[in-house]
Amino acid sequence: QVQLVESGGGLVQAGGSLRLSCAASGRTFSGYSMGWFRQAPGKEREFVAVVSRTGVYIYYADSVKGRFTISRDNAKNTVYLQMNRLAPEDTAVYYCAADTAVVVHRTQSDYDYWGQGTQVTVSS
Repeated sequence: QVQLVESGGGLVQAGGSLRLSCAASGRTFSGYSMGWFRQAPGKEREFVAVVSRTGVYIYYADSVKGRFTISRDNAKNTVYLQMNRLAPEDTAVYYCAADTAVVVHRTQSDYDYWGQGTQVTVSS
């Protein structure tokens, strides 16, 4: 069992930046691949980024590639999402999730634990 708590969301103007954090407690953090997902109003939750257990493998959704950076600090039990050049279409609730599988996944059904989400709102 692992508990996940996101923070760092807020209101930002288009072109700005935010850094989301997801703090994990419970079982060994380094035993999980960690993903970020987001859900915009009226839309399905979608994959944003994933980082493998050791940080070697990282994948992004095409919509955020080149603007967002996922990273993790296993010593601090925390995964981050640095979001630059934000656009109004990035407005969503952002969730972090933990996956116990060895391989990295981009499908939300593969993830075992979820945080409560943090709101990101980008104004135009």
